[in-house]
Amino acid sequence: MDTNIAAQGTTSPLAGTRRRMPPEFNIFLVLIGIALVYEILGWILVGQSFLMNSQRLTIMILQVSVIGIIAVGVTQVIITGGIDLSSGSVVGMTAMFSASVAQASTWPRALYPSLTDLPAIVPIALGVGIGLVAGFINGSLIARTKIPPFIATLGMMVSARGISKWYTKGQPVSGLTEQFNFIGTGIWPVVVFLVVAFIFHIALRYTRYGKFTYAIGANVQAARVSGINVEAHLVKVYAIAGMLAGLAGVVTAARAQTAQAGMGVMYELDAIAATVIGGTSLTGGVGRVTGTVIGTVILGVMTSGFTFLRVDAYYQEIVKGMIIVAAVVADVYRQKGRKKA
Repeated sequence: MDTNIAAQGTTSPLAGTRRRMPPEFNIFLVLIGIALVYEILGWILVGQSFLMNSQRLTIMILQVSVIGIIAVGVTQVIITGGIDLSSGSVVGMTAMFSASVAQASTWPRALYPSLTDLPAIVPIALGVGIGLVAGFINGSLIARTKIPPFIATLGMMVSARGISKWYTKGQPVSGLTEQFNFIGTGIWPVVVFLVVAFIFHIALRYTRYGKFTYAIGANVQAARVSGINVEAHLVKVYAIAGMLAGLAGVVTAARAQTAQAGMGVMYELDAIAATVIGGTSLTGGVGRVTGTVIGTVILGVMTSGFTFLRVDAYYQEIVKGMIIVAAVVADVYRQKGRKKA
């Protein structure tokens, strides 16, 4: 009896330390490890430092900021046990629509000559609003018709891409106002990403919205029995994901200072990859925005590192796919470990 008590007394502080350790800590260690590997390989293969180049790191963060905005919305969808394959196409569609009302009067081929030189808030609101509508349609289809999220969002992915091509018959939209383009200049895309991440980190951890989201993902029947309006909440989650994809489309158009129907291709897979790498479980009920932020940075470090080492783009896609699979396999084993515990 005394031996057992002593053993419990010696092990409990360590167990408490493990419990207090945030789940993102291991993901952060992975990020540090990957960065150090690139640093070592950089000196060996290229003769340069990977981490000591501030310009490279700045470009890397800017490149992943749009993916990060999308990934925050995708994280919430996956926590509910769903999936969103439409976000990349929604980026392209909202970029086209927002840019079409952000053109300057000095541009000779304005799509709407009577709607030029509008305040930046107008195209921003239009892009975010169209994304919100797309997400609302996704959520309504899933919640009301009970079709799988994969099918509903796949349909939106194809439709949104088609709409973006039809809107200007495949022609790009250029000549955007400086006020609109400002959103995509300098560090502003990163600021938007971090503000979005902070808002939804708070929402998921400390509000009823977050509690409902986790409850639905953990056990949808138990959530329904406990009084949660599951259908209405799912519509809300998918609408928010669409809204964030719309915001990402606006930032993408402002960064490029033009909009094309092909914008956002494969962004949805990068966002899902960042989310899964960040520790969000595809089975639902588990995930945090802070982990998604780290996962997004990991994705950016990998892409930048491959480019730094002059690895062919084809190999980059192969390795990225392998990492996604590895992250899902790791999640499966984590879930098994939780069940045994």
